[in-house]
Amino acid sequence: MSQHTTRHQQVNGTHPRREERGSERKEGGAPRRRVELDPDTVERDLARLVLTVVELLRQLMERQALRRVETGELTEDQEERIGLTLMLLESRMSELRSKFGLRPEDLNIDLGPLGPLLPREGS
Repeated sequence: MSQHTTRHQQVNGTHPRREERGSERKEGGAPRRRVELDPDTVERDLARLVLTVVELLRQLMERQALRRVETGELTEDQEERIGLTLMLLESRMSELRSKFGLRPEDLNIDLGPLGPLLPREGS
């Protein structure tokens, strides 16, 4: 193979080094799935990622607040403020999911063998 590759070869995935390594193929010869960058969905995909991180943090804060309430660490006023804040955050998350056409389960990224990022409802 030539030591020089054309821009066309690089863009179209026919780069000789890739072909030699076989890194673009799964076993059985099927192409590996690549990250698809679609300008029409980039805003929604970014919103999904950001909302996933916010939802993870919201759930962690909620669990921490419940532990603090159960151990009696908080005054009634603090409990009230935390409860109100968490309710407002949940409401805003719902609005943002609706704006981007997302369901709560769309925010639960599958981590493969580790399972889902977020616990299932009722877990």
